[in-house]
Amino acid sequence: YKHDFAKHMKNFKNRQERTFYFEYNLWLNWGKKMSIEKKIEAKLNESLKNKDKTVFPTLRLIISAIKDFKIASKSRDQELKDQEVISLLKKMTKQRNDSCEAYKKAGREDLLKKEQEEISIINNFLPKQMTEEETKSLCKKIVEQTEASSMKDMGKVMGVLKKDYGDVLDFSKVSNLIKEILKWWWNRSEEH
Repeated sequence: YKHDFAKHMKNFKNRQERTFYFEYNLWLNWGKKMSIEKKIEAKLNESLKNKDKTVFPTLRLIISAIKDFKIASKSRDQELKDQEVISLLKKMTKQRNDSCEAYKKAGREDLLKKEQEEISIINNFLPKQMTEEETKSLCKKIVEQTEASSMKDMGKVMGVLKKDYGDVLDFSKVSNLIKEILKWWWNRSEEH
């Protein structure tokens, strides 16, 4: 396949035709199987071509964080697993959410807006997060399944949620929801 691809690339007369063929081939063959890391790199190249100054600085930060992670884990030449990239992106989102809180308190609307734009760009590469209602009903379901009855069982519930739903839950909200549910269970059991 690689040989055919290279052969076809030489047949095109100009750069525009070669670019179209390359992008079409990329979309046709690898679009759905492309890893998150590759999607980020492709989006960076696209935003650089389009000179989109709101997107490419954030994508460069993501690529830089991925490279730093690879260096730290001594896997420079290997592509990261999607799960590793997702956890890295979640960490970056959390940092920006913390910055947003600080900028709100300081009244810095310009910096707040910039951080919110970065969050929305990062979220494009994350799996769709559950809504608060979906999260609440899932937490109730897991509390019932694990038969958690006190705060001591919170770790057991969190473990199940992280294992099975780690990609789609915002754990900064989950812990508070579980505490509320367990308090409700505790109060209900004391009444009976």
